[in-house]
Amino acid sequence: MTDADYENMSAFSCGVKELDDFFRHEVRECVNNRYLSAYCVFTPSNEIVAAFTLMNDALMIGSEDEKQDFFDDLRLETESSIVDFFKQQSSYPAINIGHLGTLTASQSTGVGRSVIAFVATVFRHYKYAGCQFITVDALNNCRTVRFYQTNGFSFQTNRDMYSATRRMYRIL
Repeated sequence: MTDADYENMSAFSCGVKELDDFFRHEVRECVNNRYLSAYCVFTPSNEIVAAFTLMNDALMIGSEDEKQDFFDDLRLETESSIVDFFKQQSSYPAINIGHLGTLTASQSTGVGRSVIAFVATVFRHYKYAGCQFITVDALNNCRTVRFYQTNGFSFQTNRDMYSATRRMYRIL
């Protein structure tokens, strides 16, 4: 993001106070400290229509129940030889969409879906480091969870069912 983008964030609102506050007051410091990278999606008239952040992550599967669920999901989407390889690993490289907000007036128009498709395409072809998954810590509300499920994400665990966020992943 450029300095002008940071200034334009003051007019951006996705309707979720925590996300709006983050993009208005915290994102620049996080970028400056290399905690994450921030990006904007613009309309042809140069209005910010979406903002999102990316950071390195690892998908780690804890309990035996989580492992079984994870490998059952993985088996549905990949070849069994790949699943056998995955079973030998203790963690899996991922990219995390840390924050994703779409301008209130542009919600339900496909902008968020396009951001996820863009991230998936870039990191599926990323050659500088391994990346096997996209992860998110989705706000735990019906609309947000349904959005990520519709875009191919699964719950990593059910232990966070009553938490403020739900940990989800998508295979690249």
